[in-house]
Amino acid sequence: MKEKFIKVGAATPQIRVADPGYNTTQIIKEMKRADHAGCKLVVFPELCLTGYTCGDLFLQDSLLQGALDGLQQILAISEDLDMITLVGLPFLHQNSLYNVAAVIFRGELLGLVPKTCIPNYSEFYEGRHFSPAPAEWIPIQIPSLGEQSSPILFGSKILFSAENLPGFTLGVEICEDLWTPAPPSCGLAVHGSTVIANLSASDETTGKDSYRRDLVTGQSARLICGYIYADAGLGESSTDLVFAGHNLIAENGSLLMEAERFADDQLICSEIDLGRLASERQRITTYHTEPASDLTLAKPDYPTIEFRFQDLHQTELTRTYSRTPFVPHTKEDRDRRCDEILNIQAMGLRKRLEHTHCDHAVIGISGGLDSTLALLVTVKAFDMLGLDHSGILAVTMPCFGTTDRTYQNACTLTQKLGAVLQEVPIHEAVTLHFQDIGHDPNNHDITYENSQARQRTLVLMDLANQNNGLVIGTGDMSELALGWATYNGDHMSMYGVNCSVPKTLVRYLVLYYAETTPDPALQKVLLDILDTPVSPELLPPKDGKIAQKTEDIVGPYELHDFFLYYLMRFGYTPTKIFRLARYTFAGEYSDTTIYHWLRIFYHRFFTQQFKRSCLPDGPKVGSVALSPRGDWRMPSDASVDVWMRELDTLQPDDKSHTV
Repeated sequence: MKEKFIKVGAATPQIRVADPGYNTTQIIKEMKRADHAGCKLVVFPELCLTGYTCGDLFLQDSLLQGALDGLQQILAISEDLDMITLVGLPFLHQNSLYNVAAVIFRGELLGLVPKTCIPNYSEFYEGRHFSPAPAEWIPIQIPSLGEQSSPILFGSKILFSAENLPGFTLGVEICEDLWTPAPPSCGLAVHGSTVIANLSASDETTGKDSYRRDLVTGQSARLICGYIYADAGLGESSTDLVFAGHNLIAENGSLLMEAERFADDQLICSEIDLGRLASERQRITTYHTEPASDLTLAKPDYPTIEFRFQDLHQTELTRTYSRTPFVPHTKEDRDRRCDEILNIQAMGLRKRLEHTHCDHAVIGISGGLDSTLALLVTVKAFDMLGLDHSGILAVTMPCFGTTDRTYQNACTLTQKLGAVLQEVPIHEAVTLHFQDIGHDPNNHDITYENSQARQRTLVLMDLANQNNGLVIGTGDMSELALGWATYNGDHMSMYGVNCSVPKTLVRYLVLYYAETTPDPALQKVLLDILDTPVSPELLPPKDGKIAQKTEDIVGPYELHDFFLYYLMRFGYTPTKIFRLARYTFAGEYSDTTIYHWLRIFYHRFFTQQFKRSCLPDGPKVGSVALSPRGDWRMPSDASVDVWMRELDTLQPDDKSHTV
């Protein structure tokens, strides 16, 4: 359970209607499968001990006793399994029949959770047999299960918490409970539940699977929880309905695992990240939870039943992590996201142009990705305002490191977009500056590089004054995270349209523009820009080609964006980020390579905060941003020692490992 992962499962056994003996055997088989897979929690469908479709047979004492007998067998088997098991059965209490979930752990019945909302419409007739959960929990005895050291809690407002796995608190609801305006899981989550289990028997009708999937993932997002949905399957009666075993595991809006419908003996497993859930709940200050009351002092609204796992080994990961967490997986989602982001960027710039009464914009165009995106956004903002593109002054400022390829692309791009191109060579100005400060131009150090960047910013600012325009910033969020910007050089602008766009996403925004433009010539130059190595071009080229490649110096941006996402979005520790990166990039980067760049990332992220503390205005486009006025308020002189000491304890060896 290191890094606060817990493996969970949803199982649909092959049952026979009204045959608790057979069903018990099948449930036990799936329990052992789940245990062998490393699950610490497995959820079975609603009423699976008897079958959901028993109809009036639920009124037969033989069936109800058969279910209790089966429960007793499952309790006995569970003694040797270090796993919480949730099983559905009909349960008779004080002459009322309830549809309940039995919560089982190591031979003990921790509690019984009855269904709250009893459907009695369309194909559902549960009201004919079952009563809804009582308003409050009550302690009960079940003589047929043997002597109990203490009464069993019976009610829908009960929590189950692992003493030795902080962050794991289980709440239970049953099928229809989720489909109502105020699901019980809302109260369970508010009172501390981080994982919700749903024992369900949801029949199949056309299109219902999509709605069910959205319902489960949406509830997990709304409650910031893990959600395990175990659905009845093909063993149920087909007299009027068909059940397909549509099992789902979700986490905070993300679908981790989904069963293939209409298949036999379904067991799906995945890992819920309890640390991620805790981080989200901590970050969102409107998410309030109430501490569980002390059972010894008073009868609380939501009592907590505690248990203790015996073996908390490291959970082997099987869930998928994207190498580019800022970029949607599918092209359809990616295109939609790109269109939205371009509009957000352009709307931000449009407002700033309107407010300052500017009808001119000045932008340094290099032929690289960032300045290309900034120019495309500026064109879009001008279109929104109905301004002519001639009000956009695209300035190319060739110097010591400029290559013919990037220069020609900058010129062609500007021409195709209808902006005005102005060339301001800065060789002489920078050389004169070297003389003024006594710097040897053959010394290609940081002074050599930054003098060019600051000279370019000086040119842009003064041209903006001449034209009553705004200097549009081009730097992206990944560069800001690493401090890969010259202070008071390309670091500075009058409005930074790319300030919250990570480098891995910049590429897709430019690609989306290229794919959607009707101009073949514009598409051609955009595709060539995409194919150009990322470089500040501050060092002289070699044989006419770019000699200074950014990723050779600071590391691969796909790694740094991965690190940034999990540091900023969830507050993960270096150990956890390293583990996820090893797992996600296995086969592409060695452990030592990932470790090396992770150390670089932390060092630069902390030492370069002073550049972010005086960041120009710019629009937030995603869930992660670095503006000191919004998402990220960090002292410029904060120490990185705590994080680096943790990294010191890691020893990558590039050998086979379990992740």
